[in-house]
Amino acid sequence: MTSRPQRGDRSTRSHILDVAEHMVQSRGFNGFSYADVAAALAISKPALHYHFPSKAELGLALVQRYEQRFFEALSTVADRGAPARLEHYASLYAGVLREQRMCLCGMLAAEYRTLSEPMQQSVVHFFERNEAWLSEVLTLGQREQTLAFTGSAHEKARMIISCLEGAMLVARLYGDLGMFQTTAASLLAGLAPAAADETADTAG
Repeated sequence: MTSRPQRGDRSTRSHILDVAEHMVQSRGFNGFSYADVAAALAISKPALHYHFPSKAELGLALVQRYEQRFFEALSTVADRGAPARLEHYASLYAGVLREQRMCLCGMLAAEYRTLSEPMQQSVVHFFERNEAWLSEVLTLGQREQTLAFTGSAHEKARMIISCLEGAMLVARLYGDLGMFQTTAASLLAGLAPAAADETADTAG
């Protein structure tokens, strides 16, 4: 029988989050139970409840950790140009898909109405922070003339997120990472100044 975890047992808490995150990214938040997590870790359900008294609290911790790690990964390219930052952004999605998972918050967004209010707010915050980061990068690229697009940076940021999240879904359906990579490459290529000039010439 598994002993009761000691208060402050970060290792057990981290392992719980790792297993639950994988389950959300592959099954959805409503696709697993505490019993599934406990079985995967070979611990008792009371031990699981000790760290996360409710599934809603577990879900909130998952979103908060996912957001923290996501933006830590983005911070590694803070000194690069706008195009390189966008490429890195798309690569984070590809990396998740390569492991046969989906964006955690993308999966939760599909189940938004069934989530607790704190979880809903955290999922929205994740996407709003993504929009803000992308808007900043797009504005930088436009100012440096390394990116070109019509409309506002905020509108374009939302479009990028929507395209990448949607591309993940379709690629997952076909089990084809290359499909996602082709879509992402095409999306970013469309932001190149030359691509914008060609579009304008065609329209004229």
